[in-house]
Amino acid sequence: MGLSRFSDRKVVVALALLCCLLWGSSYPAIKTGYAWFGIAKSDIPTQLVFAGWRFLGAGLILLVWALAARKAIWGLGFAAGRQLVVLGLAQTTLQYMFFYVGLAYTTGVKGSIMNATGTFFSVLLAHWAYHNDRLSHPKVWGCAVGFAGVMVVNLGRGSLDLDVTLLGEGFVVIAAFVLAAASIYGKQVSQQMDSVVMTGWQLGIGGVALLAIGWALGGSLTGFTMPSVALLVYLALLSSAAFSLWSILLKHNRVSQVTVFNFTVPVFGAALSALFLGEALLEWKNLLALVLVCAGIWLVTRDAPAPAPALRARPPTAAP
Repeated sequence: MGLSRFSDRKVVVALALLCCLLWGSSYPAIKTGYAWFGIAKSDIPTQLVFAGWRFLGAGLILLVWALAARKAIWGLGFAAGRQLVVLGLAQTTLQYMFFYVGLAYTTGVKGSIMNATGTFFSVLLAHWAYHNDRLSHPKVWGCAVGFAGVMVVNLGRGSLDLDVTLLGEGFVVIAAFVLAAASIYGKQVSQQMDSVVMTGWQLGIGGVALLAIGWALGGSLTGFTMPSVALLVYLALLSSAAFSLWSILLKHNRVSQVTVFNFTVPVFGAALSALFLGEALLEWKNLLALVLVCAGIWLVTRDAPAPAPALRARPPTAAP
């Protein structure tokens, strides 16, 4: 496919939806991985080992792809190396420590909706971090509507009490906030190096740290079978493939034309979790929450300004 084809509207729509489908599929895939590898929800060390292998693999895939594209991945300098370590430990290690534990203690449907708060955190943090990315009325309304959806999905049965746990929904939201904050730092780093190289290194570094922490705490990944290994490879591939496609779309199109599809990530995540995990989706609160969160994401992304070329290759902060 020629690069000019990536600006064709039908191609943009198809590839953007494919990326969002891949990201949405990570929710049931991770929970299925817990079952296939025999990882108990209380076995946090092994959950970190599981996550570590995924992101180390994703990082290596991107670095190999960068080498094939004749991009420099070595000799980046001490300052760049330090930035990559900080970014990897924050955006991959810290974020996914919270995310993988949180997803073990909640459903895929709720996890996909709760994780969408990352988009709203990004909008709020960007207001304070960038003078040219201030809050607008649509963004304010979008954040309000989105957070209302998060409240709705956590309503308890037959009461106004919230059905929320710190280790479950709480950790998923913390992970979304960590990603939003780390992405602001990542945007600064991306101005000084190729975004594919940067993401490959930060995923790899973060994956190694997850493995080290998990092993140090006594984690050990067992239960390797053809299906479980294939699932782990799929998780690594979806991260690298979706990032690469999304980066190309952002390079050849206005950002608002691409990021508007972010609202489909929780839709795909919730629908696929219901399909493959047998989780409830058709409850009124789940459907209402999904509508509110999607509407909120659409509002905050529909008037997104086009950033400088150096910032075009960043993936969406809501991406799991």
